[in-house]
Amino acid sequence: MRKQGSLINTSHVAVPPTQGIKYAGSKLQLLPYIFRILAQVPDAKTFFDGFAGTTRVSQAAAQLGFATTCNDSAVWSKVFATCYLLSEQPDAYYQEILDHLNSLRGRHGWFTEHYGGKPLEGKKPFQIHNTLKLDAIREEIDRLHLNDIDTAVILTSLILALDRVDNSLGHFASYLAQWAPRSYNSLDLAMPQRFPLRKRHRVLQLDIFEAIQQMEGHDIAYLDPPYGSNNEKMPPSRVRYASYYHLWKTVILNDKPALFGKAQRREDSRDTVTASIFEEFRKAPDGSFYALKALARLLKEVKAHYVLLSYSSGGRATWESLLDILHTQGKLHHAVQVDYKKNVMATMRWTHAWASDQKNLEYLFLWEK
Repeated sequence: MRKQGSLINTSHVAVPPTQGIKYAGSKLQLLPYIFRILAQVPDAKTFFDGFAGTTRVSQAAAQLGFATTCNDSAVWSKVFATCYLLSEQPDAYYQEILDHLNSLRGRHGWFTEHYGGKPLEGKKPFQIHNTLKLDAIREEIDRLHLNDIDTAVILTSLILALDRVDNSLGHFASYLAQWAPRSYNSLDLAMPQRFPLRKRHRVLQLDIFEAIQQMEGHDIAYLDPPYGSNNEKMPPSRVRYASYYHLWKTVILNDKPALFGKAQRREDSRDTVTASIFEEFRKAPDGSFYALKALARLLKEVKAHYVLLSYSSGGRATWESLLDILHTQGKLHHAVQVDYKKNVMATMRWTHAWASDQKNLEYLFLWEK
């Protein structure tokens, strides 16, 4: 086992290109570390990504030859996974649809009413010239009646395009008072950067404890649970992905939900509805954190020969407590701390009071059951 604080050499690690949106839990910078560690697992062929998020890890695993099962409870994550892991139509087929959607004239609809701002206004996620296009494009996608896989490719293109013109710091819990320069650009749908599918992959949208019951003895499980916060000053709603990315869910579903608050969040993104046990900040009656108990249960029940656990120093579980859990059963092969540049979420104004003095470390544990 590697000593605390040690780093692995990531030179000569050929990580394939992946695509995603601005995301608080993005593993883009961590990919070389992840796959350098996994390269040491003998004869691994199947890969389970339990908390896939923007699916960058699953995209990389699939390109490296793993038969990949990609799971996340978020509907937009399922759309991304379907686009990259299941779609096999040629680019020309999708490009014709994208060209048609890009040619549409904008119209004033539900998204413009709630999320479009004029040039002299702030505190909106998009400028109105882009929500007008969004309204026209989103309604046309439904009118085309594409199958689920083709719809996922087109919706992935739409989310990527919106991410390029948004007025945020990478989330939709609040918006910038002054328009971000990119928000002046025009919404333009481009072909997602898909890749040849070398193996048969699977996409799930389940709670993690339901998903692991459907596992079939994978060689490797990559587990990157949401971390919540280990700071009592941090409001719980600030660290829940459902509140950060509520707008992507609405774009996918086009369900025009009831909204609340200044950020116009979906009603179903309230803490009482969408709280994850892994984001839970409270202690159980026995004095242990609920999040840590859930993590211990997950490691016990996951059906994989090897588990690569990813966790953040900002979460409820400490380095020492994670080591304690992993040492109770199985064999710990690697315990690595990675110190890399903080992502954009650390610069958000409402986190400044507590995040500025905290070092951002990512923990990686390779464990054999």
